Amino acid sequence: MISIVLASGGMDSCVTTAIAAQESQLALLHVSYGQRTEQREALAFSAVADHYRVERRLLTSIAYLTQIGGSSLTDHSIDVTEADLESKEIPSSYVPFRNTHLLAIATSWAEVIGAERIYIGAVAEDSSGYPDCRPAYYKAFSDLIEVGTRPGTKIEVVTPIIHLRKSEIVRLGVELGAPLHLTWSCYRSSDLPCGKCDSCALRLRGFREAALTDPLRYVED
Repeated sequence: MISIVLASGGMDSCVTTAIAAQESQLALLHVSYGQRTEQREALAFSAVADHYRVERRLLTSIAYLTQIGGSSLTDHSIDVTEADLESKEIPSSYVPFRNTHLLAIATSWAEVIGAERIYIGAVAEDSSGYPDCRPAYYKAFSDLIEVGTRPGTKIEVVTPIIHLRKSEIVRLGVELGAPLHLTWSCYRSSDLPCGKCDSCALRLRGFREAALTDPLRYVED
């Protein structure tokens, strides 16, 4: 069975790749969208793909999201806010409806190559509160695939870590031998992770709660 994994180069998608690798033949999809660290994320993606010796790779771009704007990741006039892990507000790093663009590309590719599953490393409970990371969203998208593809097409959207906390994702990644040292999570920097943005803060808290050391070096280090 062929499975497409949406692989950003980050920790969550890396662990998701490790899970999918146990169950199927991998096809890795990386989509840049004009984000601040897109080149660094692409390097991380390629490193993870090399680690798993994945031959079927698709790297593409939806840079038009920079024209739409509305996110600190795609609009440099909006500051990437420092993390407030207790906040219930959606942070400035939310890219409006981004995951729908990504999943649409994955679905098109799945139809062409005969993939039966699309894996995505979405996290609901311990995430930044993005609305397109909720289980209800993925159920709705699965329904869309069913009505929007050729008759007889069977493509399942799989979210294996959606109910895990970051600490559980870290432990699972270590257990599966996922190359977490190759991943990149920082929203701000492509040199050393800032340690202050939402993504860095969630990652650091995950390692801390898992009683493990993050293999990446941070600015404060």
